[in-house]
Amino acid sequence: MSAAPGSIPWLLRHELKLAWYGAAVNKGGKRRPGARTVIVGALGLLLLHLLAFFALRELGPGMDEPALAIPATFTIVACATFMLSSALSGCVLALFERGDLDLLLSSPLPSRTVFAVRLLGIAASTAIPYLYLGGPFANVALVLGHPGWLGLYVMVGIVAMLMACAGMLLTLGLVRVLGARRTRVVAQVTAAVAGALLFVLSQLSSLAHHGSDGAREALGRLLGPHLANPDSALWLPGRALLGAPASLLGAALLAGLAFALTLGRTHRFFVHGLQQAASTNRVRARPAGALRFRFRRSLFDTVVVKEWRLIVRDPHLIAQVLLQLIYLLPLLILVLRNDTAGPALGTGLTMLCCSLTGSLAWIVLSAEDAPDLLLSAPAPWRTLQLAKLAAATMPALLVVALPLLWLTVHTPLAGLLVAFTVSAGVLSTGLIVLWTGRPAPRSDFKMRGKGNLLCTMLELVNSICWAGLSWVLVGLDGQNTAWMLPLGALALAGGLGVLLFAWLQRRRPL
Repeated sequence: MSAAPGSIPWLLRHELKLAWYGAAVNKGGKRRPGARTVIVGALGLLLLHLLAFFALRELGPGMDEPALAIPATFTIVACATFMLSSALSGCVLALFERGDLDLLLSSPLPSRTVFAVRLLGIAASTAIPYLYLGGPFANVALVLGHPGWLGLYVMVGIVAMLMACAGMLLTLGLVRVLGARRTRVVAQVTAAVAGALLFVLSQLSSLAHHGSDGAREALGRLLGPHLANPDSALWLPGRALLGAPASLLGAALLAGLAFALTLGRTHRFFVHGLQQAASTNRVRARPAGALRFRFRRSLFDTVVVKEWRLIVRDPHLIAQVLLQLIYLLPLLILVLRNDTAGPALGTGLTMLCCSLTGSLAWIVLSAEDAPDLLLSAPAPWRTLQLAKLAAATMPALLVVALPLLWLTVHTPLAGLLVAFTVSAGVLSTGLIVLWTGRPAPRSDFKMRGKGNLLCTMLELVNSICWAGLSWVLVGLDGQNTAWMLPLGALALAGGLGVLLFAWLQRRRPL
């Protein structure tokens, strides 16, 4: 029986259908998922069930042990962090980018219904990927005689609802404090950072084992009685995931209360936030005074500054680039602790700088908005290419300049070797994109790897070669010279060979 038009189930069905079609458009540019997408999804689900069977079979009869609530709780916290990132992105999409709320709010539908459906849609789209990945484990556990694991389905929905409410409250709170224009940028950057926050915190906690003994002892006295006790209230989420009725009921009541409070307290401000968002596209007034032209820079400097300004003005690109910079934080801690500087440090810095340069080079070189205008400009083409290459490579080198200087002062040889591999990897990555990149719109930033497989593979092999060379050079000692020197020579030859192959495949301007 179909839902009545205008009801929450009716509107929610269309909301989920739009989300499903939107995912298909992002993946393949089609209006709806094709047979290939459905087949690949079904095969992936089958493989996940096989993986779950072999993983859970090792647990045997201990699948219902209370001690499993501890790792289950950590898993829920980890997933909640990434769910918050997805919820923030969904809230930004719902408030600023969909462009259909003004039509919905001008219809006979109550604003409370529109807000409730939009919030439910964000929670559902946030939960679906985790249901896809975690559902096979609950299904296999049911077959093995452990029906309590079906609580996983309920807990995923509960956590998704809580994170959707948190994301909506945070977004609307930012609108109240910062205004709609700044909120769009801040929320997108926050969504990118939230996805990597768990990784950074885990790495920082593992790197802090040489910290204050007094702080560690105080933390141990505070959490010691709870860490080894599965019945502690600290592990209630894990027990709910494993099907404990009381814990599951409490979590469901908490999610329902959060949804009711968010809906009751913020749906009016949701409409106000929409009105602010609709007014963010107003045109700025012309500055007072006569129009002035300032050409104080050379052509090279002008192109470099222009490219940097275009990146800074695009919040989507800033969020994606910041996501890569977040992963530099644990490596920077390693640099400051000079006793742990080693091959892994040079390898990580080299690969991250190559990845950052590849993203910026794609933005600057391949996603040029006016390539025909540059080709027809009365300016040397070589100068324009060098300026755009410099604009793509300099930010990564500036990011690691101070850490490399610190490393060079404390361990001169290791610092110089890492600086060499980082510089070579960054320059090689920029040249590969310059020679083999294909023109593409900036909106395809997330899908850039599928648009040019040759360039993507060359970038990957290039970063691996220079990172491997860094690992060999920094870790080189008298005992391992016999086998590390040929390995280093092979990595160097691979990096230079990839660069030569990219030059042979270069695209010449018309």
